[in-house]
Amino acid sequence: MPGLSSGIAAQIRSGEIKKFLIQPVDMLGFLLLSRVAHKLTYYLIAALPFALVFFLCREFFPGWPSATTLAGGVLALVLCFLLGYFLEACMGLVGFWWLEVSSLLFVYMLLNFFLSGHMFPLDMLPPGWRTLVELTPLMYLAYFPAAVLLGKITGWALVRGLFIEAAWVVAFVILSRVLFHLGTRRYSAFGG
Repeated sequence: MPGLSSGIAAQIRSGEIKKFLIQPVDMLGFLLLSRVAHKLTYYLIAALPFALVFFLCREFFPGWPSATTLAGGVLALVLCFLLGYFLEACMGLVGFWWLEVSSLLFVYMLLNFFLSGHMFPLDMLPPGWRTLVELTPLMYLAYFPAAVLLGKITGWALVRGLFIEAAWVVAFVILSRVLFHLGTRRYSAFGG
């Protein structure tokens, strides 16, 4: 969702954010619902081609995961979506203080690419590095939901991981609200 961060920062810079400040519309809630609608539309349209691919390649898949694994995976994916949204919203809200957030986004995307499990499975990391990566929210953006759906994380490790992921979501929801509140207090828009 890099477009979210840069979009929020651009709205701050251009003054377009005024519409959220003068109307009784919560900007973060509005953008979240817009993102949810976009993702639902995207996946509904993509469902048929994906179903066809999974049907044609069904012999290569081990079968459906258990109900517990599937429920944990769906919950991990929902939390992953919320975590990614609020984390990137926080970076966009830094635009209240910084004129340009593109450098911050570049560093974030670079770290995210390596520390979330996009580049390689985090299981390949040595124990010390793995522990360090587990302290960040990034592993919950890709590796954790994938590992849950693959059945690699089960039982109490699954419960623990979901609680940690939910805690990161709550932390970034609070941080985004604080940044928005503090940012709008110092924001000045002229013209119109």
